[in-house]
Amino acid sequence: MDTIITVLLVGIAIYFIVKTIIPPKGVEQISPEEAKEKLRNRKKADQFVDVRTPGEYNRNQIKGFNNIPLQSLKSVSSELDSSKEVVLLCQSGTRSMAAARLLKKQGFTHITNIRGGINAWN
Repeated sequence: MDTIITVLLVGIAIYFIVKTIIPPKGVEQISPEEAKEKLRNRKKADQFVDVRTPGEYNRNQIKGFNNIPLQSLKSVSSELDSSKEVVLLCQSGTRSMAAARLLKKQGFTHITNIRGGINAWN
């Protein structure tokens, strides 16, 4: 019985790691420093999206990022251009990775996630 529980717990842990830490194929991971450079040299087509809640965003926002909370992203993703780059930010990188998976499933082809989120930014 203990072996079964251990195997289940290990399986759950591996699933969690795969779903939250490992980026899906085609999603680029960049450092906050690389993101700052990208933001400084932004093009009109670049889409910078902060997927934190409005409260989190209002407390500590980065100029140039639009707030589209993760829970709203699926319903408003049609407002983004799926053929252009989308740069994603959250608090730690977990929600933005979930956002990357969601956008990937919806046909977005150029998705970039900021590793470590705003925690690493500051």
